[in-house]
Amino acid sequence: MLECFSLDMPNGNLGNMRLIRTRFRLGALLSTAFGGLLVLLVYQFVDFQTSSMDLRPLVSTELAGETVSLPLRKFEWQSQTPHPLDMKYPYPYPFLLNHPNKCEGARGAPFLLMLVMTRPQDVGVRQVIRETWGNETLVPGVVICCLFVLGLPPPLFTKELQTLLEEEDKEHGDLLQVGFLDTYHNLTVKVLMGLEWMARYCPNAHYVLKVDGDVFLNPSFLVWQVLQPNGPPRPDFITGYIYRNKGPIRNPAYKWYMPPELYSSDKYPPFCGGPGYVLSGSLALRVLAVAQTLKVIFLEDVFVGLCLQQLGVKPTPSPFNAFHMYSVKYEHCAFHRLALVHQFQPQELLRIWPDFQRVNMTCAVA
Repeated sequence: MLECFSLDMPNGNLGNMRLIRTRFRLGALLSTAFGGLLVLLVYQFVDFQTSSMDLRPLVSTELAGETVSLPLRKFEWQSQTPHPLDMKYPYPYPFLLNHPNKCEGARGAPFLLMLVMTRPQDVGVRQVIRETWGNETLVPGVVICCLFVLGLPPPLFTKELQTLLEEEDKEHGDLLQVGFLDTYHNLTVKVLMGLEWMARYCPNAHYVLKVDGDVFLNPSFLVWQVLQPNGPPRPDFITGYIYRNKGPIRNPAYKWYMPPELYSSDKYPPFCGGPGYVLSGSLALRVLAVAQTLKVIFLEDVFVGLCLQQLGVKPTPSPFNAFHMYSVKYEHCAFHRLALVHQFQPQELLRIWPDFQRVNMTCAVA
């Protein structure tokens, strides 16, 4: 909107507007980096990684309390659990920031509901996504809704960050905050709560995209080449980068360590890589239903694969190399033939996006 508005402004004002926008972006990115550093220091201080504590869900009234004044060694909303990876689900986690009417409107049910997983402190990341692939108007003639799903900030900064989140949501109206601590090992709960929101407030969405915040996404390719709005309904559709014949990592030194007591089999079922996968709305509802009957594990993409196995559904192959789970060097035409690239930082996304949007008729889209 700023670019269109500034066309009628004098050159001096146009330059000022661009300078202000650049400073805003830089400030947002710096705030994200600073927030991340603070969170890291807090986690080291409280020693969450070696603790056997896990979250008891919050009720909405608890959030208003003076969390900062609670003893660091044990917060009121923590309790001992049998295993540090033992998550509580199903459970009525409250929606603390919510937009129940997001999917309502004259244009009808969304063709694509984007559920973007970000941390509370990722203010700059969310702003970059809004200015790039999270823009709901990027694909003409297709209704897209985008929500950022997040949990609670680290305990020591709950009050301060919560105030910032409420201000951010008041401005943009796109935060979906749920009452559990936002950690890597709670990612499965985060995704399932996103699907619970869809089931409750947006059940007629044709497709649901689960996507992380550190990716490049090409909404046009995703919609027209992968999802194909003019094609027949596909009730059992899910696609992304498909992992097959993968087994659990049993070495505790690794991030993806899976204890045998949580998952005893030596093979995972086929699953779509967690950075980004898309499934039909009807299948999303069935995945959510079966998820409430299974033991939840913290590897969210694997857990969705377990739900698919229970349902007797296999992932559908996407167009060749459309989803990349690792970094790919930007090239204009090549990226127009991709749906998603993982490990894309916000500053890099800002740098390449103007060129990516440039129309180039010499690029043949597969």
